[in-house]
Amino acid sequence: MENKNTLLNKLFTQYVFQDLINHHRNSIYGTIVQEHIPDPETKHNHELISDIYTLMSNSYRNEYFYLNTLLNKLLLQKHSVNTTTALTQIPIGKSKADFILINGKAVVYEIKSDLDSFSRLETQVKDYYRAFDHVCVVTSEKHFNRLSTMFANTSVGIYVLTNQNRLSTKMKKTPTENKAFLEHQAIFKVLHKKEHENIIKQYYGCLPNTSPVFYYDECLARFAEIPISEAYSMALKELKNRNQVIQEQFHEVPYELKSLMYFSSPSLEDYAGLNKFLDERYTR
Repeated sequence: MENKNTLLNKLFTQYVFQDLINHHRNSIYGTIVQEHIPDPETKHNHELISDIYTLMSNSYRNEYFYLNTLLNKLLLQKHSVNTTTALTQIPIGKSKADFILINGKAVVYEIKSDLDSFSRLETQVKDYYRAFDHVCVVTSEKHFNRLSTMFANTSVGIYVLTNQNRLSTKMKKTPTENKAFLEHQAIFKVLHKKEHENIIKQYYGCLPNTSPVFYYDECLARFAEIPISEAYSMALKELKNRNQVIQEQFHEVPYELKSLMYFSSPSLEDYAGLNKFLDERYTR
């Protein structure tokens, strides 16, 4: 049988919650509820989700917990879904950026919880600087000194998720702009086809007239001729248009599920299905 932590990692995923939205039951959810929540049949699903999230906050702050905290604390409390866009799991080189926040600037947040290895961190940071000019590492209190030493006299920022589940205002290193390592190809690969086409058409007035087999390479070649600072600025404008949410419905999503729903591009039917599931009393 899978252990609790393995199941918790699987619970807050789009696959499981799409199952819950569509069918109002899922074996992973049911197993966690039965094993860790007393008398679950007396509670509604929204109460059980809150109980499970509290369990995680006390004993198992995994990547989802960090990601959801960042989205709630930074995007929703400090900024707004009207003016700021968040991205997740964006491939850059051989790395994947955990969380990117785009407003007037873009900041990459690499999550290093107590459950993560630090072995690839320096490589990951180097990858991120190829496509973005602000990079931060988010970690727990016990790793702050280690990271402060690792990134002393660098542009890399550090944020700490305290034991009280707040972003520390004391244990903090603010990231500074670093455009020295930006590369056209890395930026281009972050963009979707429509996004890089918009940039090329805006800059040159037209798209490449070439055969399909050479089209991608020709678009990249055109993009690479744009001055790097201008190419980067235009790319951020395109990325900022991703992940548009239906504000009225998204506002009603519980704190515990904000990032899950934000990054799943939910439809009105998804929101309705989630609300129906959360309002129901738990049944096996």
